[in-house]
Amino acid sequence: MLAALNMTVSILKLRIGAFIALAALVGVMTGGGELGTVEALVFALAVLGASGAAGGFNQYYERESDRMMARTHNRPFASGLLQAGAIWPVTLLALLAAALVMAWSVGGTLATVLVFLGALTYGVIYTVWLKTRTVWNVVIGGAAGSFAVLAGAAATAPHFDPVIGPVPLILAAVLFLWTPPHFWSLAVVRGEDYRRAHIPMLPVVTEHEVWGPVIFSHVATLVALSLMPLWFGMGWVYALFAVAGGVPFLLAAWRLMHDPARAVAMRTFRASLAQFALLSAGVVLDEASRWAF
Repeated sequence: MLAALNMTVSILKLRIGAFIALAALVGVMTGGGELGTVEALVFALAVLGASGAAGGFNQYYERESDRMMARTHNRPFASGLLQAGAIWPVTLLALLAAALVMAWSVGGTLATVLVFLGALTYGVIYTVWLKTRTVWNVVIGGAAGSFAVLAGAAATAPHFDPVIGPVPLILAAVLFLWTPPHFWSLAVVRGEDYRRAHIPMLPVVTEHEVWGPVIFSHVATLVALSLMPLWFGMGWVYALFAVAGGVPFLLAAWRLMHDPARAVAMRTFRASLAQFALLSAGVVLDEASRWAF
């Protein structure tokens, strides 16, 4: 039972999916509407399902290149534990369809379209078209997470207000900028993997003099942008968490710009995870503080 559960988590990339679902909840919390707790959780589960379908297709499609990478060669499709066959794309498509129906049932049409666009961006545009073709693969692929924020905001948007307000739009832009330095930092650590798999990640195909400043500029911009919601009503709790997550990420990226060592890159990667988690927690707790006081 535990082995089957672990395999499901691996195939559907549910660890990444949990971040995407959290991004959708951030959109719900900042959308300004009245989506109930149960409905919000159903919507987040729908986003998790759609993300899982896209993640599963990513693993199925990349099974050959995954075999070349130490980080991924033990994945079920890459290792041969699961054999390729039409059943897998059909099953994943069914999962996506079920997730979209679930999203529509509580979030409406626009939110469902945005959930679909997020899955499409990751599953097809990034995985099939961009990943092995361009150094900017994760830049465009970063839109997948941004769609989750926008979908959450659309699901709860008040009928007589703008469909998506400024705060979720800003946070979607933050997530769009967050994705490249997050994965580029990992690419510094796993450079040989990406070279063997012929995946042109920026730190793999350019010199440190190029990718170091690019990573830092992304981080500096997203950290500055993450403070903009304060001008649109977010409170001191959000500010505290945004700074607590943003400053260490910025300092780590600054060090990485001056020192390309793998240990520094790993610290930057971990700082990116902490920044996303703290920013999301700041949104949730800031909203909770409004109810408390």
